Amino acid sequence: MRMYDIIRKKRDRVALTPEEIRFFVQGVASGEIPDYQASALCMAIYLNGASDEETVALTGEMVHSGAVMDWSDIPGRKVDKHSTGGVGDKTSLILAPIAAAAGVVVPMVSGRGLGHTGGTLDKLESIPGFDVRLSAERFREVLKTCKLVLAGQTAELAPADRKLYALRDVTATVESIPLIASSILSKKLAEGIDALVLDVKVGSGAFMKKPSDALRLARTLVAIGRSQGKQMVALLTDMDQPLGTHVGNSLEVIESVNVLRGQVENDLSELSFELAAHMLVLGQVAATLSQARRRVRELVQKGAALKKFQEVVAAQGGDALALEDFSRLPAAKRTEVVAAPARGFVQRIQAEEVGISAMLLGAGRARAEDPIDHGAGIVLHRKVGDAVEEGAPLATLYFNDAAHRDEARARLFSAYTLGAQPPPRGKLIRRIIS
Repeated sequence: MRMYDIIRKKRDRVALTPEEIRFFVQGVASGEIPDYQASALCMAIYLNGASDEETVALTGEMVHSGAVMDWSDIPGRKVDKHSTGGVGDKTSLILAPIAAAAGVVVPMVSGRGLGHTGGTLDKLESIPGFDVRLSAERFREVLKTCKLVLAGQTAELAPADRKLYALRDVTATVESIPLIASSILSKKLAEGIDALVLDVKVGSGAFMKKPSDALRLARTLVAIGRSQGKQMVALLTDMDQPLGTHVGNSLEVIESVNVLRGQVENDLSELSFELAAHMLVLGQVAATLSQARRRVRELVQKGAALKKFQEVVAAQGGDALALEDFSRLPAAKRTEVVAAPARGFVQRIQAEEVGISAMLLGAGRARAEDPIDHGAGIVLHRKVGDAVEEGAPLATLYFNDAAHRDEARARLFSAYTLGAQPPPRGKLIRRIIS
């Protein structure tokens, strides 16, 4: 079997066999297939698509390209959540402690941010001392003790995906539903979970801009997960404006903690609580969604969810006191307000532009090797539907390095659209596939 022939088949829109897909994935994992051939096949899949059977086979082979975790010695259902990424999306920091406090076991493997979207690992690393690079043994210890672990992908977990993900990022082959689906699920299924809640973003700040594409991805993910014997539910959620009010790593930790304190009621808390409720149902610690929703609120109101977050922060070497005293978190030394040019109502906030603005201030990466300024970011004072007076603050920039401040400010200013009348209220959760 030759890689050349496999590439040619897919180039000519001929379906690959399970044996050819196995040859490809094993070759990527071992390093026997060079990057240029792996990239060529990714481009062929991007251009010509893949059948459901091919996508299932690709996912299964990627899962088994490395170790598959076994948590059978830890009592309880193992449930995780995955988001396809967006601006201000810090739901993992909220829902994971809630689910674990309710008795669900949450072995959460997360990623880093690139471009306009933030990464959960970068947010966690803004907590001084927090270690996301856990060995398999330490991962198990923390999970057994806390029922929750928040860490990065280990070298043993789906190594073929790690290599392909890096190649896709630099070869313009990210936005392919078969490749996205197999990448997401290979990591998640290798975690050894029983069930998965998916938050599939759609809108200006998401990878999937069109509702039809987001729906197709959600259905593909659910179908593949079920084919592997996992319980699945997917929520299509709005990313036409940033989620919550804080964008940037330590800023997002602050907003997340305030949600867990019960001090914030907004789109972030609404979505986080709803995703957590689905995790409780799949984790079999609640019989119905309505019961789960009540339980989520109770865990927040009684402080149990925040206590669980502090527990896992301490277990992973972090400064748990930073969740009480925000002055212990990284902070920007400079701020600048972006004011409304006229009176009116916020009609639209272009989420991707906000994400790019935060990246330019240092909160994100244009390239994988770029450093992160954990204190940089943006706080939005007005969201879609809010009334504003001329000169009132729309948002505040937080930064240490002013090199790209002017561009960031201009992009953020242009991200806002004002109008004379309040806009129609959009739906945060557009659809549920279960």
